Amino acid sequence: MKRWMFLSGLLVFVFGAVAFVQPANMTKSIAKGKTVYVNNCMNCHMEDGKGLEGAFPPVAKSDYLKRAPKDLISVILKGQTGELKVNGVVYNGMMPAQDYLSDEEIADVLNYINNSWGNKNIKPILPSQVKLLRP
Repeated sequence: MKRWMFLSGLLVFVFGAVAFVQPANMTKSIAKGKTVYVNNCMNCHMEDGKGLEGAFPPVAKSDYLKRAPKDLISVILKGQTGELKVNGVVYNGMMPAQDYLSDEEIADVLNYINNSWGNKNIKPILPSQVKLLRP
């Protein structure tokens, strides 16, 4: 019985330690991502992430962000043209490619967007994921 209690406690400690370490890395990524957002995204998507209805889609509380990370990474790397529906509103504009951003900057800005303005995504996007999709 004591052995099982010890093993259970050990598992809680180990997994708790892993969970504790990851947010520190995510916190750094989010902080760096805010700077990338301010310098590259804010002019269209606005400081509060709400965009401009009919012109620039919101990233705040956006149903579009629920897509697979590879789709979000591709939009930043390749841009987006044509009709796009976000939160029930249709947008028909163009987002230019931001492929001049580094893999780390793209991961950081997506981590910032995915964890700001009511968006909650605890699984980080990593620079290695961006690198795999870069042309």
